[in-house]
Amino acid sequence: MMNYKKYLKLAVCTCLAASLAIMSGCGGSSSGGDKKAASNKKVFRVGMECSYAPYNWSQPTADGGAVKINGTNEYAYGYDIMMAKKLADSMGATLEVNKIEWDGLAPAVISGKIDAVIAGMSITSKRKQSVDFTKPYYYASVVALVRADSKQAKAQTIADLTGSSAVSQLNTIWYDLIPQIPQVNKLPAIDTVPGMIVALESGKCDVVVTDIPTGKAAVFANPKLKVINFPEGKGFKTSAEDVEIGIAVKKGNTELTTALNKVLGNMKPADFEKMMDEAIKKQPLAKK
Repeated sequence: MMNYKKYLKLAVCTCLAASLAIMSGCGGSSSGGDKKAASNKKVFRVGMECSYAPYNWSQPTADGGAVKINGTNEYAYGYDIMMAKKLADSMGATLEVNKIEWDGLAPAVISGKIDAVIAGMSITSKRKQSVDFTKPYYYASVVALVRADSKQAKAQTIADLTGSSAVSQLNTIWYDLIPQIPQVNKLPAIDTVPGMIVALESGKCDVVVTDIPTGKAAVFANPKLKVINFPEGKGFKTSAEDVEIGIAVKKGNTELTTALNKVLGNMKPADFEKMMDEAIKKQPLAKK
């Protein structure tokens, strides 16, 4: 009787082992399916400097809706993040923010490291040779940023800036517009927006050529500075590509471009301005 029970017990254990093996095999497939599903989850990988307020900046916490910067302990926020979150939500995607130096942004999207550049980038014919652009997500007029107590602060036309020392950010249309100032002393371009603001504050230059959001943000943070937005026909001569700010994507990625344009096409300049004003008020320097 004992032998029979042992035999029965052995048989039951064998069956259970076989069942567990089959279940384990199913579990493995299921787990693999879960991993595959996770890997197939949409991730919208965006690149920006994270140091270009009010378009984008970095901060130590997620306060205000900031997004974690990939591979760091910092968070990014600003107009570009507001827009990126809106676009990611529209596609049912998770937003991934990558901090990349200005000169590395276009190469990053071309190589496929990121899906899009949302970084206050002007839509220029030169850039369109290497990347595709969406519809504009902001329209930024070009202005002169000066110290409020300087003689340049009284300028009514660009001619009133004659002989000034001027600078702007590297590889931007702003820097290319500096020669429009008569007899200008064009200084070497500066890598970052904070860098050129410091140059102005310290007296290393008289004028910073930039766009109106950057200028307004600088003045909001430092009342000792002044934005000169010249009347039409008396300031910098610009074309549409000088003031239209777009999102750069890899050439030929029509699926993504179409998805982004669907959202942007339903927004008006007034919507952009409302978001930008909010970003300017929330920039870190505004809290000091």
